[in-house]
Amino acid sequence: MAKVAFLGLGVMGYPMAGHLKAKGHDVTVYNRTEAKAVKWADAHSGAYAATPREAAEGCDFVMTCVGNDDDLRSVVYGEDGAFAGMKSGAVFVDHTTASANVAREVAAAASEKGIGFVAAPVSGGQAGAENGQLAVMCGGTQADFDTAKPVIDCYAKATILFGEAGAGQLTKMANQICIAGIVQGISEGLHFATNAGLDAKQVAALVAQGAGGSWQLANRAETMVDGKFEFGFAVDWMRKDLGIALDTARENGASLPVTAMVDQYYADIQAMGGSRWDTSSLLARIGRKSKT
Repeated sequence: MAKVAFLGLGVMGYPMAGHLKAKGHDVTVYNRTEAKAVKWADAHSGAYAATPREAAEGCDFVMTCVGNDDDLRSVVYGEDGAFAGMKSGAVFVDHTTASANVAREVAAAASEKGIGFVAAPVSGGQAGAENGQLAVMCGGTQADFDTAKPVIDCYAKATILFGEAGAGQLTKMANQICIAGIVQGISEGLHFATNAGLDAKQVAALVAQGAGGSWQLANRAETMVDGKFEFGFAVDWMRKDLGIALDTARENGASLPVTAMVDQYYADIQAMGGSRWDTSSLLARIGRKSKT
């Protein structure tokens, strides 16, 4: 079993760190809001530290799951950053949905310090994190990946290396692009079914069994029809992710017309006061538009 630090105890990181502890690893956590770290330590009989550096000292692995590029830099660099406390030969695994550029930047900084690095954004949402069923999209060297994979697998159902640092982030962008289009399509389908006088939940249950099926349809259709959006993956987070994807598409020449359109639809949701609503709230926007 390894000595592991986990930095960032949001809706994803909190249960992910719990799985590491449950599998027998020696886990120390850090969170910007210390009260949450104290709560985790009490619940899991683990330890917490006041800074990323303190959490990382003596660890074999340091895992992070924070908000964005700048949040990642804030826990990595500086006198109190994780890199200041990590030993040579340890491996840093970042689960943040961030840009490919910051992954390459941190990988280079890690290499200079003799630290391994795997950039490994995840998909599966809060439920996937809680159930240990995340899909993990990795970028880094084969050696670092092979070293880190048994630890990552504590909360994953699929862990794949896609290439060098940044490749995992690019894969996560493709994941978010797919989700954006799927959720908009489901929203339009449910809206159409309702306007046609059909039982939209019954329609969704049947469609989910055929070629139109998806995780989003199976897990979100009922709450969408009921107008329940106060949970799940927030619109603010999705817009951050889609912004990264759209910026990268401008760099590599990819054409993403549907993604750009759905991103603006999420901007409409934010204007409706739904910044923290689940991404399935696209249906609420269609309902409002149809009445105007």
